[in-house]
Amino acid sequence: MILLYVDEPGDLTQQALAFARTFGEPVQALCVGDVVAVTGVEALHLAEGEAFSAFAPGAIARALAEATGRLSPSAVVAAGTPRGNEVMARVAAMTDLPFAANCVSAAPGDPTVVTRVRWGGSLLEEAALHGAPRLLTVQPHAVAPEPIAAGAAPVERFAPALEESDLVVHVRERVGEAAGGVTLAEAKVVVSCGRAAGSAEGFAVIEELAGLLDGAVGCSRAVTMAGWRPHTDQVGQTGTKIAPDLYIACGISGATQHMAGCKGAKAILAINTDPDAPILASADYAVIGDLHEIVPAISAEIRKARGA
Repeated sequence: MILLYVDEPGDLTQQALAFARTFGEPVQALCVGDVVAVTGVEALHLAEGEAFSAFAPGAIARALAEATGRLSPSAVVAAGTPRGNEVMARVAAMTDLPFAANCVSAAPGDPTVVTRVRWGGSLLEEAALHGAPRLLTVQPHAVAPEPIAAGAAPVERFAPALEESDLVVHVRERVGEAAGGVTLAEAKVVVSCGRAAGSAEGFAVIEELAGLLDGAVGCSRAVTMAGWRPHTDQVGQTGTKIAPDLYIACGISGATQHMAGCKGAKAILAINTDPDAPILASADYAVIGDLHEIVPAISAEIRKARGA
């Protein structure tokens, strides 16, 4: 049996489930606080308690470790999100087991041979994972989710025995994003800009184009460091990893850290004044020129085509 940690519903969870099913064993899931809708599992284990009213990675890890000891799965799998990786790293520390993060494939056996993403996506590593159970997370957008018939799994509730140290780290407050619009991680179109925007006000043309395409606005790390955009808008290894149908990168050079976040895009359009910018090597389409002229021109043509 494989135990899947479910943080929230959505594509990343279904991708992790598809990965878990490659082991050829039944899959059960664990969530905390409230039931999370996930299809394709045989049972859902719900850890209950006041500690789970907010994200507390130590408490979640303790619940996973307790369930692991009781259920004896051959592997514990989670989505390779920042939360998934943090929780699984804590489980590894509690159980004194090795942990393989950001896997794209696994060959079950003793040891299990995994292929995982390293160095921000610039290389793949093949490694032998020992120990029982195997602890793994799945690289976002590297495994296609499987279509699975909907059906409610039976829910088994339990209250894990937590230690005081499990609650040292927990979320105290959430600062909400602006209401409305599509999220960066789920957008089918993302329009990003780097330092070439010139200022926070320079993102007006980026926001305009993203709005016309029903997309989301992204940015580079340099932009967030300058304080022009919030960190939630950052695309990259230390930001959000995206997989839109179209990624429009304006004035972004294409550093390895940034490309690690947008490599899942189905198509990339790069707009840059530098014909030798590294991003052009990964772009499907490129326009060499000033984004402050090209982006408004694209928006104008879209309006013209729509008769607006």
